[in-house]
Amino acid sequence: MARSLPAAGSLAALSLAAALLTAAPAPAAHAASAALPTGFATVVNAASGKCLDAKAAGTANGTAVQQYACNGTTAQQWSLTATSDGYVRIGNRNDTNQVVDVSDVSTADNATVHLWTYGGGANQQWLPVDEGGGAYHFVNRNSGKCLDDPAASTADGVQFVQYTCNGTAAQRFQVTPVSQNPDDPDLGPNVLLFDPSMSSATIQSRLDTVFKQQETNQFGSQRYAVLFKPGTYSADVNVGFYTQVLGLGLTPDAVNVNGAVHAEADWFQGNATQNFWRGAENLSVTPKNGGDRWAVSQAAAYRRMHLRGNLALDDGGWSSGGYLADSKIDGQVNSGSQQQWLTRNSQLGSWTGSNWNMVFVGSQGVPGTSFPSPPHTTVAQSPVTREKPFLYVDGSGKYQVFVPSTRTGSTGTSWASGSPAGTSLPLGQFYVVKPGATAAQINAALAAGQNLLVTPGVYHLDQTLKVTRPDTVVLGLGLATFVPDNGVTAMSVADVDGVKIAGLLFDAGTTSSKTLVEVGPAGSTASHAADPTSLHDVYFRVGGAGVGKAATSLVVNSDDVIGDHMWIWRADHGSGVGWTSNTADTGLIVNGDGVTMYGLFVEHFQKYQTIWNGNGGRTYFYQNEMPYDPPNQSAWTNGSTQGYAAYKVADSVTSHQAYGLGSYCYFNVNPSVVAARAIEAPDNANVRFTSMVTVSLGGTGTISHVINNTGGPSNAGSNVADLKNYP
Repeated sequence: MARSLPAAGSLAALSLAAALLTAAPAPAAHAASAALPTGFATVVNAASGKCLDAKAAGTANGTAVQQYACNGTTAQQWSLTATSDGYVRIGNRNDTNQVVDVSDVSTADNATVHLWTYGGGANQQWLPVDEGGGAYHFVNRNSGKCLDDPAASTADGVQFVQYTCNGTAAQRFQVTPVSQNPDDPDLGPNVLLFDPSMSSATIQSRLDTVFKQQETNQFGSQRYAVLFKPGTYSADVNVGFYTQVLGLGLTPDAVNVNGAVHAEADWFQGNATQNFWRGAENLSVTPKNGGDRWAVSQAAAYRRMHLRGNLALDDGGWSSGGYLADSKIDGQVNSGSQQQWLTRNSQLGSWTGSNWNMVFVGSQGVPGTSFPSPPHTTVAQSPVTREKPFLYVDGSGKYQVFVPSTRTGSTGTSWASGSPAGTSLPLGQFYVVKPGATAAQINAALAAGQNLLVTPGVYHLDQTLKVTRPDTVVLGLGLATFVPDNGVTAMSVADVDGVKIAGLLFDAGTTSSKTLVEVGPAGSTASHAADPTSLHDVYFRVGGAGVGKAATSLVVNSDDVIGDHMWIWRADHGSGVGWTSNTADTGLIVNGDGVTMYGLFVEHFQKYQTIWNGNGGRTYFYQNEMPYDPPNQSAWTNGSTQGYAAYKVADSVTSHQAYGLGSYCYFNVNPSVVAARAIEAPDNANVRFTSMVTVSLGGTGTISHVINNTGGPSNAGSNVADLKNYP
C-alpha cells in the first residue's frame, strides 16, 4: 500500500432452430437458441437495466408497453407463448391475452409498441433470437424490425418502439424466470446465495450483517462470497474485506442491482489506502443517485461490471491504486485522489482525473497519452488477454464455470456483443473445496482430472498442490486463502497448456517457503502461445495476519503466461511485521519468454521487487513501493549499489516492453536510506520503457534515478520525478 499524500398463463419451451435464426432480419446470432423460460418471466433491457412494463398495470387495448424500474409487480411479468415457426406472443400476466403489439401494423422505424388483444396478427408475434446467457433480441414478424429502447434511454416511462435491428444493447433483453428453483449445489458455509424471489428486506439484512463484520476486519480469517442469481434486485451492497460480490449470469446484464455495489472508506476516515482484498464482478448496477463509488487500493478488482452511471474511485481521502477490467461504465469515471490506476479492456463514458500514473490499455472512451502532464498513458490494444473464469447459472438452472477464450489485439469488453467466446464446464467437473478440506484430498481430485472450485475459507497446506493437467481451472470464491505450512510451496503448475488460476490469496506460513507459487518447473521451454496459462486476481501476502516468510512469492518459468491483476505484498503493517520478522527477498521472478502482465503490483520486498529474466516480456502498469523498513543503508545494499531496484530486467534480456511504471519510497525507519534507481535494465533499443514515475512520499527517503542513471531524483526537495521514455 502507499502512505500517500493528499492528492490534488404458461409458456411453451422453445428451441429456435439454426435456420430460423439465419433467416431472421437481425444481426448475427448463435446457431441455436437456449430454451426460453416455461413460466412467467421478467424482460430487462440491457441498455437501461429497466423492465418491460405495462403502463399503470393497464390491460386495455392501447396500454403503452414501457420501461420502468423493476419492481416485481405482475405488470412486469410476461409469458412467451409459441405461435409457429419459432415465433412467440408476449402476453402480460395481468391478462395474458393482451400481448405486445406494434401499433397500426406499421413497418416503420420508431412505430410504438403497446398492448392489444391477441388476434394472431404478424405484428403481434416476435422471434426471440438468442444472444447467449438468457439474453435475446426480439424481431417482429410483420416488419422484421427489433424491439427497441429509443435512443438507449435510461428514463422511466419511455415507450418501447420497433427499429431496424442493429445489435446494440438498446435491443438486447435479459429474460429471467420469475421464480427459479434449481438444485443448488453445496458451496460451503461462507457463500450467500440470493434469488430474485427473496424479499429485498431479507437480502439487505444478510448483506448488512456480513458488511458489519467485515468492514474493519483487515486481517481476520472470515471469507465470504455473495452470489446473485439472474434477475433484478433492490439492494445496497457495501463490500468489506474478504468479500466478493458477483452475479451468476453469463453476461453482467443478467443480474441488475438497483441501488449500489460499492466500497467506502468510512472506517478509516475516508482514507482508502487500506481498502484491500475485495471484489465486485459480473453485475450490472443502476445507482439510485446517478453514481456509485469504488474507493480502494490493491487487490480489489472491479471486473466485468456494467454501471449505468458515474463511478468515483476515492472517498475524499487518500487512495492508492486499483484495477478496472472488462467493464462498461455508462457515465464518467473520476479518479479523484487515486495515485495510480489501470483500466483494461473497458468502455467508459468518459474519464476525469490524474495524479501520478493513470494507464489505459485496450479501452474505449479514455484519454489519449499525455504523460506526464496530465499523466495519462494509453495503449490502444491489449496484445493478448484472457478474461477471468467465472461461475454462472444457465437457463436450466444448472451451475457451470465459463472459461473465456483468449483474445489478441483486443479493445473493449469481451461481452459487448452478448455472450463472450469461450467454453462452459459443468460443475460436475469440479471438486468443490470447502472448509476442512486437506491438501491430500485436493491433490487426489487434481490427480483424478478434476478442476477446483475453492469456496471461501482459509486452507492450511501440508503438501504442495500439484496442477499437472492441461487446461485445469482453479477458481477461488470470496478470497479463498491457501497457507503453506512447514515451508512447502503452496502450488506448482506443470509446463502445460492453458491452466487458469483465479481468485486466490496465497498467505506465507511461519516457516519460510522457497516459493509460494511456481508456474512451470525450472528450465521450462514449451511454447504455449496458442493456449497460455493465466493468473487472474491472484494475490500474495507475506506477514500482516501474523508472521509469514517466503524467499520468493511467485516464480514464472513457463513461456507465454498471462498475468491479469496480481498484488504481491510483503506487509508493511499488521501483525508479524519487521525487517527480521516477515522476511522476503523478492516478489516476482519471470524466467519464461513471452510473458505478459497487466496490473502488476509488487511491494516492500527486501531485495529486488521484480526480476525479469525472460525475453519478449511485456508489462502494462506496474505499481511498487520499496521496503519501508531498512534499518540503515548497509542493511539494504546490493554490492556497491545503494538499495535494490524495484524492476530489474536481466542483462541477458534482448527484448522487453513496459508501460506505466511507478515506484515510491517511504523509508520511515531511517529516512537517510537511498535507492540508487527504481528500474534497472540493459541498454538495448528493444528493451523499452514508457511513462515512468518515482515518488518520495513526503520526502521520506531518496530514489536517485528513475532508470539506470537517468531521471530523478525523488527526495525531500523534489518528491516526484517523471520520465517519458527509455531509451
